[in-house]
Amino acid sequence: MTLKPRTTPELAAVTMAEIEPKYTPQEAKVEADRCLYCFDAPCIMACPTGIDIPGFIKKISTNNLTGSARVILESNILGASCARVCPTSVLCEGACVLLDRDEKPIKIGRLQRYATDHVFENNINVFKNKPRPNGRKVALIGGGPASLGCAAELAQLGYQTVIFEKKPEAGGLNTYGIAYYKLTPEVSLDEVQLVKSLGVEIRTGVEVGVDVGMDKILAEFDAVFLGVGLGHTYQLDIPGEDKGGVVEALEFIEWIHTKPLHQVPVGARVAVIGCGNTAIDAVTQAKRLGAKEAIIIYRRGEDDMPAYEYEYEIAKKDGCGFMFHTAPVEVLGDGHVTGLRLVRTKNNAQGKAEVVPGTEFDEPFDMVIKALGQQKQKAMLNKLVPDLALDKSGCIDVNPQTGQTNIEKVFAGGDARNGGREVVNAVAEGKKAARGIHAWLNGQAVDGPVQASRLGCKDGVTGSGYDHPRRVPELEAEYFAKLNEVSHG
Repeated sequence: MTLKPRTTPELAAVTMAEIEPKYTPQEAKVEADRCLYCFDAPCIMACPTGIDIPGFIKKISTNNLTGSARVILESNILGASCARVCPTSVLCEGACVLLDRDEKPIKIGRLQRYATDHVFENNINVFKNKPRPNGRKVALIGGGPASLGCAAELAQLGYQTVIFEKKPEAGGLNTYGIAYYKLTPEVSLDEVQLVKSLGVEIRTGVEVGVDVGMDKILAEFDAVFLGVGLGHTYQLDIPGEDKGGVVEALEFIEWIHTKPLHQVPVGARVAVIGCGNTAIDAVTQAKRLGAKEAIIIYRRGEDDMPAYEYEYEIAKKDGCGFMFHTAPVEVLGDGHVTGLRLVRTKNNAQGKAEVVPGTEFDEPFDMVIKALGQQKQKAMLNKLVPDLALDKSGCIDVNPQTGQTNIEKVFAGGDARNGGREVVNAVAEGKKAARGIHAWLNGQAVDGPVQASRLGCKDGVTGSGYDHPRRVPELEAEYFAKLNEVSHG
């Protein structure tokens, strides 16, 4: 038995369409006019890349879309993809002061998309000033968001930058690993072209350590940035895991990004193991591509799942199933999966899931997707840079202000540094490292962290995103006093 496509081109175009389509001009104007253009706006503080959100929204309200996009892209070169995939409800929109007035927050992500789409669709160059080359070269290993953010920043400082990417296209997970209905490969590749237009060279199909030695790169370049991301999905470590029809979530999502949608193979009854955001991406896409049933299997409860609430709601609306407090113990079948042997679990006093004895049962499935999170690439990193310092979790250890590792000319950022966060965090870490590289090569102290002046930057480097204070009492008091003056003046 083998997996087979289960949809048509016409149906796939409907089921995989974007959740929130692009604003019309009238819709964008109405939404932009709702913004209060706050002074020291909390939404800026909540954005890891520090986009001037009130500034770009104000330009939309006056129909200056090119100027609006320029504000966005100068802070976040991947602003178009972040507009689509950022968890805005826990970042910028979650910090909107309108929430404190029991009103809906400004739809910042959709407005950001509206502005950036304008320049990409009309081939407008918002970076017209070409910097004078400074004669220095920086290599970037990996072509994902962190390296693209770092390279774009360095290119605008006059550096010759070269990205080495082993896949056929750059963009990392933006190109290969995010749900299609959130972000299509075309959007990511448009951003790659934007980075290249700044003078960045991207060498695809080149694996460092295989096609070119790290020693050669260290000798040839003045500095090196590591933006290599994470590795394969963690294993289930149960019998039968090697059977046909058992795939990694990112492998399944890559099929969707590299094949015509109606040719992507999928099971009739699909099990997805895990309950993070990638698991939600996998289960919803399996359902949208024709699976009769697509079910999340998670060892803990609904309140424990790491997926964002809005992601969970998407899956439920798509008709996906959830089996909480359930864990797989064996993949059933001969050469191909025919089912899973499952067991019930419960949370112990420490909050960890433990098996309930005597509760095993079998469920039929013809496809199993593993979404247990990605492994740290300790072995690869140690082979690539033998003396590179890693922290206890296996992530690259860096100076939090500069992104510099214990190897003086090597800097790092992105998932291999932070263990796997959002695209916007990767871009912010790339920017931070670029400024660290620039300062180090010029014998200067770092000119302040990326967002040193921003409140809500817990680590003093970038917005924390997940634990930013939505309420800033001093700013709120000042803001509402001004609002009252306007209302009653």
